[in-house]
Amino acid sequence: MRRIRYHRYGGPEVLTEEEADTPTPGHGQVLLRTEAIGANFVDTRFRRGAPAGSVFRRPLPGVLTGDVVGTVEAVGPGTAEELLGRRVAALAEDAFAEFVLADAAWLAPVPDGLDLGAASMLPMGAPVALGALRTGRVAPGETVLVHAAAGGIGHLAVQLAKVLGAGTVIAAAGSAAKLDFVRELGADVAVDYTAPDWTEQVRAAVPQGVDVVLDSVGGQILQRGFEVLAPLGRVVVYGAADGEPGSVPVMRLFGLHAVTGFSLLAWRAARPELARRDIEESAEHFASGRLRTAVHTRLPLAEAATAHRLLEERSQLGRILLLP
Repeated sequence: MRRIRYHRYGGPEVLTEEEADTPTPGHGQVLLRTEAIGANFVDTRFRRGAPAGSVFRRPLPGVLTGDVVGTVEAVGPGTAEELLGRRVAALAEDAFAEFVLADAAWLAPVPDGLDLGAASMLPMGAPVALGALRTGRVAPGETVLVHAAAGGIGHLAVQLAKVLGAGTVIAAAGSAAKLDFVRELGADVAVDYTAPDWTEQVRAAVPQGVDVVLDSVGGQILQRGFEVLAPLGRVVVYGAADGEPGSVPVMRLFGLHAVTGFSLLAWRAARPELARRDIEESAEHFASGRLRTAVHTRLPLAEAATAHRLLEERSQLGRILLLP
């Protein structure tokens, strides 16, 4: 089979297509014949390398994570044979390949008629957006600010905030095209967070302040997010795309503010039943039309480097798919 890996750290050019044996599923695993792979931004950080001890440090040879849509070809010991032949989606560690191993316990069944873009969001993208919003305890009528709102998870969070009853959704993104994109998805206000005065723009739109901020950027964007919080406002951190997680300004918390983190893997470990329900709910939202995903481009597996360049340029609107 064909797969993509990297054997040294560096730019997108280090991604290498190679031939490998088809893997054999172990206990509790399934083998998927890949139909599509959703590329994840975090892998661009892993690929470039990082100092020892960094959260972005991964050993070589490097593998690429991804949200795989495919059909169950084989099952390992302890795995139900009824899964054979089913079309599912899964978050996989070594995902850029024609055949992929996945944890059977976290397969997301793909409903009939669901397109590849939406299907690729079932195992990770939509559940993360749901989980971050619920961690922020969004109440009906409250104001939500979503950073990186045109990205793979952000554009779902904009829509799901409305589904959960938010009164005003503010989408923060980094270009005019992205601002138009998030408005089309239902954002009430769109601001360019690369502008020096973006916090003033938010305050002008919602003088009372923001109730919940979803942050996947980190760095200075995270720091400045506290400037726009309403009393009892909450910041939910679920990523650090800037590569600098940043620190929490403790003095800001005395203004009746709170900050918490969300991780899908931690949520699965702590509340597996609720985590599975999030996958089911995500599928229901897609099937009903309440939630939709945008696919920026579809690329052959051999063009994985192009996918990573697009991710690093921050130019995509929604999801980038690789097709074996």
